[in-house]
Amino acid sequence: MKLSEIRNSCLKSEINLRHRVEYFLSEIEAKKNLNIFISVLGEQALAQADSLHKKINSGKNVGKLAGIIVGVKDILNLKGSRTTCGSGILSNYKSVYDATVIEKLRLEDAIFIGKLNMDEFSMGSSSETSFFGPVKNPLNPHYVPGGSSGGSAAAVAAELCDISLGTDTGGSIRQPASFTGVVGLKPTYGKVSRYGMIAFASSFDQIGPLARSVDDAAYMLEIIAGHDPKDSTSVNTPVDAYTKYLKRDIKKIRFGIANEFFSQGLDPAIREIIENQIDEIRKVGGIIKTIKLPSIKYAVAAYYIIANAEASSNLARFDGVRFGLRDKEAGTLSEMYRITRSGGFGEEVKRRIMLGTFALSTGFYDAYNKKAPKVRNIIMQDFNNAFKDVDIILSPTTPTLPFELCKNTDEPLTMYLNDVYTVPANLAGLCGISIPVRNIDGLPVGMQMIADYMREDLLIQCADVLEDIINYKRNTVDGR
Repeated sequence: MKLSEIRNSCLKSEINLRHRVEYFLSEIEAKKNLNIFISVLGEQALAQADSLHKKINSGKNVGKLAGIIVGVKDILNLKGSRTTCGSGILSNYKSVYDATVIEKLRLEDAIFIGKLNMDEFSMGSSSETSFFGPVKNPLNPHYVPGGSSGGSAAAVAAELCDISLGTDTGGSIRQPASFTGVVGLKPTYGKVSRYGMIAFASSFDQIGPLARSVDDAAYMLEIIAGHDPKDSTSVNTPVDAYTKYLKRDIKKIRFGIANEFFSQGLDPAIREIIENQIDEIRKVGGIIKTIKLPSIKYAVAAYYIIANAEASSNLARFDGVRFGLRDKEAGTLSEMYRITRSGGFGEEVKRRIMLGTFALSTGFYDAYNKKAPKVRNIIMQDFNNAFKDVDIILSPTTPTLPFELCKNTDEPLTMYLNDVYTVPANLAGLCGISIPVRNIDGLPVGMQMIADYMREDLLIQCADVLEDIINYKRNTVDGR
């Protein structure tokens, strides 16, 4: 059922809230080999269900998420629970406040089932860098679920929650959505408050939903979007009713196809699937136009310079002084810093801190950290020019199918290039979505759509139509 349908069934007492939570908890236990959860909030979830049951029976107004079971990426502060960022340095840290998005979900009576596994500090594309071990893909546990929000995507794919929250710095919602066959929505930068999210790269990070349908993603976005005075990067624009853009047509909407997204490195089988979807868009009245994004080839390089520089600065706070892990045997302050950070951070995080510190260092700042933002501005201008001629830019979400566990752990550059199609939207601060298209040998393929600044309405409208086409064809093939 859709989220709105689940809520209505709960209000009519067609669903027992406590039994519903118990069912999800039993499923989480049964599928614990997938290593999707870092913390399971069983007692809290049951208490929330009981409290909500009393609220419904008393005739009080209830929120839009009444009865909805939500999983939360373990980078978002949820008061009273551990918030680890998948890192040893925060393995025992307990949140003392709620992130703004968590506050909004509480007001709508969401039930939090647990904190979800992730790449350490969101640094990774496979959810293998977690201090708590790798997440496994529910569709095939020998494969990765993508990252960094791999736990958030896997929890939805494995039906261990109704919907989840992830974060997207360079594709960390859309890429795992593609790898697990779910919908992943990255809002425009500033659309959703980042207050209470532990930062990786502050000029990129954005919170968004992972869901089973575009409808559910739109429903959740209505709740979490909006201006927040506690976040200086939050944009003060009205929150639209995104679900009103569902079930519309896409006649005369212009879809841009950039050759740069279909170049060398793209799996031929994925290319064929996406090209077939382009034909389907034509059949229902969408207009296909070829566009150019010439600077996209520099996107990955620019992203990793800027993001790692920001990470180097953001992660400096984890020094053993205020919170998290501390080496108590150190004889001096500098020794405590060194031992705490060396032992608390994993290899990928230390690699990125070093890369970021190098880019910021004297003698290299001009060569790297001054040039990368200039490239970012050029990429933004390329998108601005493209959106004068088209409404939506369409591409594969990833250049490859999900890869096997441990296959690329010793090849960081190969891992970084997996974000080649998702990173540009983050550099430009645009909104994007990945929807599942088809499977190849049981492994899913995702299609990405990017819309202009604050055009989530158009993004949801187009994604919903294409999702309906895909589901219709899939059901026709299956004979149902």
